[in-house]
Amino acid sequence: MKVLFVVSELTPMAKVGGLGDVAGALPKVLKKLGINVRIFLPFYQMIKGKKYHLKLLSLKKIKLAHISERIKIYQTNLPLTKVPVYLIWNKKYLSQGGIYFEKSAFVNKFAEIERFLFFSKAILEIFPVIKWWPDIIHCHDWHSAILPALVKLRNQNSKLKIKTLLTIHNLANQGRWNAQEIFNFLGLRGDELPSFKIRFDGKTDLNILQQGILNADLINTVSPSYAQEILTKKFGEKLEKTLNQRKKDLLGILNGLDTEIYSPEKDREIKVNYSVKTIERKVFNKKDLQRLTRLPLTEKPIFSFIGRLTDQKGSELIAQIAPSLIKIGCQFIFLGQGQSLYESQLRDLAKKYKKNVYTKIGFDEKLASKIYAGADMFLMPSRFEPCGLGQMIAMRYGTIPIVRAVGGLKDSVENVRVNGQRISGNGFIFKNYKKQELLTASRRALKFFKNKKNWRKIQENAMKKDFSWQSSAKKYLQLYKKISSKI
Repeated sequence: MKVLFVVSELTPMAKVGGLGDVAGALPKVLKKLGINVRIFLPFYQMIKGKKYHLKLLSLKKIKLAHISERIKIYQTNLPLTKVPVYLIWNKKYLSQGGIYFEKSAFVNKFAEIERFLFFSKAILEIFPVIKWWPDIIHCHDWHSAILPALVKLRNQNSKLKIKTLLTIHNLANQGRWNAQEIFNFLGLRGDELPSFKIRFDGKTDLNILQQGILNADLINTVSPSYAQEILTKKFGEKLEKTLNQRKKDLLGILNGLDTEIYSPEKDREIKVNYSVKTIERKVFNKKDLQRLTRLPLTEKPIFSFIGRLTDQKGSELIAQIAPSLIKIGCQFIFLGQGQSLYESQLRDLAKKYKKNVYTKIGFDEKLASKIYAGADMFLMPSRFEPCGLGQMIAMRYGTIPIVRAVGGLKDSVENVRVNGQRISGNGFIFKNYKKQELLTASRRALKFFKNKKNWRKIQENAMKKDFSWQSSAKKYLQLYKKISSKI
């Protein structure tokens, strides 16, 4: 079976968030399961000059309505694997600026839509160049969600019928723009498929993710709970009606982790390596983290947060409860970037409580590893969470998550319970998006933290949890088989 991954991010070549991690890890396991898997990625400016042993395959012109653009097709392998990666270079649309354009001043608002429309259209013209045609195109998020519609149009005039799978990593990101401008760019009338006539909220905007949902053969999200949540008005991001139309073709598969990368036994960035059998060595990483962040060397617990600073992730709740926990000596370490409001909140907290709070605005993989290895608890009080990888990584390192019961957090964290002398669970869960509930869950965790024997048991439970891609990859394999048999 030949499966093509079409992605906007790919770890380690071009990563912003969890999508890149999935795209960099899942294909490796699928290949071991016998899938002939390949990956298409834009040749971003940031990739230029890096040592990926790129081979130029071809130069080609892509025609879109009134424009004709030259592309270069490069081939390499996903590092340390034999999974082929094809990078598509184009000066105007693909190879200027960052992966995403939100903070790039030199582009207009339509530029990001154009980028991924161009990328998607180019893909369908490259198969003759590489002499390889997929059975299934596996699309990820809105960036490639126009492909199921384009594939349907292509299939009408082709003997080779390609199937499509759309994975929704985050329903909140949808790719909306004026419908007529999108049709003009693609060289379409807008009535080629019934789905093109559907408008978002009755307006003239075309919602690219909605098009993917309507036209893909099957759809999945990155956790079972999120697949159910997005059918409701609360989590559906105004697409719940569309999703309910495809309810029978929608399911959730929990993301996994690349356990070779996220491993306290092998991580080269941490002070002392350790395993589930030597958790006591984790304390050396805690001291190293405290020295690095210039926080006092103390046995008091370190609460940590690593993530994007947006209204999704709940950092404002942490900022609200922090003073109460600082009063009893707790320390907080924040790493992330995003909206200025949340960045300012965490900066102000660090200025006010210099001996208890460290904040770094930005992304720092080395520091992230040290935080996972050195902190005691990991806070993830999200409003919504399609899957979340932070809580899984934290558990791999014996850092106990405190999370809200939504999406993938609910599917991956088991609430700590005591039954006689037996302690089960690997984290602490609260239900509603309220600071008092987060504070109550944090205080509950502190009670267990005071008893070293009990805390070690919780750490063991967390570290023994299998978050590898093996199980989830087999579920994707079954999904591909289901798509292949779909008429």
